[in-house]
Amino acid sequence: MTHPDSLQGLPDILDTGLSVVFCGINPGLAAASAGHHFEGRGNRFWRVLHLAGFTREQLRPEDDRSLLRDGCGLTTAVSRPTARAEQLSRSEIKAAAHEFERKITQYAPPYIAFLGKMAVSELIGKRDLDWGLQSVTFGGARVWVLPNPSGLNRAFSLDALVCAYRELRLAVDPVQAHFESTRTG
Repeated sequence: MTHPDSLQGLPDILDTGLSVVFCGINPGLAAASAGHHFEGRGNRFWRVLHLAGFTREQLRPEDDRSLLRDGCGLTTAVSRPTARAEQLSRSEIKAAAHEFERKITQYAPPYIAFLGKMAVSELIGKRDLDWGLQSVTFGGARVWVLPNPSGLNRAFSLDALVCAYRELRLAVDPVQAHFESTRTG
C-alpha cells in the first residue's frame, strides 16, 4: 500500500464550455492511489450523477474523463489526499482559495457544485449555508451546494442525493431536463 504522504492529488477534469464543475473537498486515499475521482468503495457519486440525469450511462471511476462529453467537469478544492475530509484544516482550505478561484475563472463554468458544505464555507467565508443555489458567485460561477455522496455521509439516502443533484440538473439545462422527463415519463 502506498504511504498517504507520497500520494499526489488528482488531475482536474476541466475544459471550457462545461455546464457545471463538480468540486470535491479533496481526494480520498483510494481515489488518489488509483488516479481517478470518486474511486472510494461505497462512494455514490457516479451512480447519483447518472440517476440525476447528468450522464447517459453510469460511469466508473476509471472513465472519469468521459464526464467531459456530458458537459461536466471535476476538481477538488484542496489537492492533498486524506482518508477523511475532516483531516484538512481550515487554513489549508483558505490557502488553496486564490489558486482555486483562478482556475474556476479560467474555465468559466456557469455553475460550480460543491459536494458538501465544508470547503465552500471556508472559501466564501459563510458559515450557515443551505443546500442548493447560493446568493454568491465564486470565480464568476454560480455556487450550488450538494450533499457529499461519500458512503461516510449517512445523513442522505441514495434517493435524497439523487433528488438534490436533479435540482441542479434542472437548473443547469431546464430545456434538456424537461425533454428527458417527458420522454421517459
